[in-house]
Amino acid sequence: MSASLNLPDPLGELTAACDLYETALMENDLERLDALFLESPVTLRYGVGENLYGIEAIRDFRKGRTGGSPQRDVLRREIVTFGEDIGVCNLEFRRRGGGRIGRQSQTWMKTDEGWRVVSAHVSLMQEGS
Repeated sequence: MSASLNLPDPLGELTAACDLYETALMENDLERLDALFLESPVTLRYGVGENLYGIEAIRDFRKGRTGGSPQRDVLRREIVTFGEDIGVCNLEFRRRGGGRIGRQSQTWMKTDEGWRVVSAHVSLMQEGS
């Protein structure tokens, strides 16, 4: 099994997709963000204050989010791929101007169109954690 962890090609591709996601998030590029999520009713995103089931709910949330995501600095990012088609990106971040640490986990799947998020979870830790 360990031989299929972090194969160079999938790891490089997923790393590039995660870079695109972070740029799109910070630029509030809704078209790019939508394109990076799997177009499916089974795609989900658990946010800091919302549970979104299906790509339509995720799109509606993003459209209604005035100004987009709060700006943040990534403190640590870990990416691992499992074989050729599945990967996970976990990162820690701090919102600019804030002291709380946030965490983001994304499960990605490689499709004919490229790597797509199928599940995402964002949370904020309590102050001092």
